[in-house]
Amino acid sequence: MHYIPPADNGPELIYCDEFLLVVNKPAGLLSVPGRGDDKQDCLSARIQRDFPGALIVHRLDMATSGLLVFARGPEMQRRLSELFRDRIVTKRYVAVVAGQVQAEIGDVNLPIVADWPNRPLRKIDAALGKPSLTRYRVLTHDTGTTRLELEPVTGRTHQLRVHMKAIGHPILGDALYGDPASAPRLLLHALSLSFPHPKTHAPLNFVCGPAF
Repeated sequence: MHYIPPADNGPELIYCDEFLLVVNKPAGLLSVPGRGDDKQDCLSARIQRDFPGALIVHRLDMATSGLLVFARGPEMQRRLSELFRDRIVTKRYVAVVAGQVQAEIGDVNLPIVADWPNRPLRKIDAALGKPSLTRYRVLTHDTGTTRLELEPVTGRTHQLRVHMKAIGHPILGDALYGDPASAPRLLLHALSLSFPHPKTHAPLNFVCGPAF
């Protein structure tokens, strides 16, 4: 691996071989380009400068930090995308939420749908929402907050943020579903990824701790 992260808190390369890359995305950086000239700087553009042909496989919200996978070429992108689609990839996040979560472990099984009049927001909707399941585990309690490990079994847009709000414990720093003044950033980080290698099928396990 010959990669030097940008000096401006840019992406950190966690893993590299001829088939895939795993990158630690910093908070505040888009995963892919947005609309407008001011939204062209993104993780995929930065990675492609060093690794031409690298293709993003999944995304994180701009405000979320943590592990993202890139495929090296269309065939690997197809294989990796199938692993995510078929829920063969295990993903875990760390979040700091408002309040004291009492149950040490639990499930949030609430259907999510796009809130079209208030896009890009999502909301819980028992009639129209898609099935959405998040598992959580309490890591630590602090004064007025709880640190959780979150596992999104399904992969709905904003799922973790919507589910935490729905149970009365919004993630700190969440400008969409909580109080943006509660933290200097969204305290949500993609902590770990586990999946079989798309070429060799060897088990891969990546862990990258949060900066908060």
